Amino acid sequence: MTAPKISKRPVRSYVIRSGRLTDSQRKAIENHWDEHVLEFDASPLPIDQVFPGQSPVTVEIGFGMGDSLLEMAKNQPEQNFLGIEVHRAGVGKLLHGIHQNELGNLKIVCHDAVEVLRHNLETESIDRILILFPDPWHKKKHHKRRLIQPDFVKLLLSRLKPDGRLHLATDWEPYAEHMLEVLEAEPGLKNVNGKGQFWPEPDRPPTKFEARGKRLGHGVWDLLYQKQ
Repeated sequence: MTAPKISKRPVRSYVIRSGRLTDSQRKAIENHWDEHVLEFDASPLPIDQVFPGQSPVTVEIGFGMGDSLLEMAKNQPEQNFLGIEVHRAGVGKLLHGIHQNELGNLKIVCHDAVEVLRHNLETESIDRILILFPDPWHKKKHHKRRLIQPDFVKLLLSRLKPDGRLHLATDWEPYAEHMLEVLEAEPGLKNVNGKGQFWPEPDRPPTKFEARGKRLGHGVWDLLYQKQ
């Protein structure tokens, strides 16, 4: 008897939630998807074609409901932003905001960030990458699902331009310590605030995850690194 083949599924840092969409989220997806969402097709996506010109490009991985990303795009029209998110409710909400504010400097990819980075984004094409409040996967048996791992950091580093910046934040102290350990071990990155230091006064809009963490009595830890 031939043994059955065992398919090795990739470890995901997220779980797709099947929550219901609000009317505005559903309508935004129906009416504005084609205009603002870039379809994933596992082929290179030249950033200079998505955003013509020489303006800096920021990529936010896992933008949640998109509130802080929308605020950044509104307040910095001279810069371009690409948001990556797998949950359609967040995509719908951000699409609604993009349409309401008539923004041309913000695009979305609704797909797994690892695959987008690996297949879509070209080497040294991004000025800044944001990963704000990713799932900390509290239980020890789930730590392998944490997004910030050495191999993923190397992938991020390869997509950053020379002197490009990587900004992370979490409201879970054990995950902050894990992030710090992983990033300090990467020789291609330099801690902007000094070796082993967090960023005490980060330059970013607050997020709902941050507000929730503070209500629960959590601290907030930001990290800022620059490609060497």
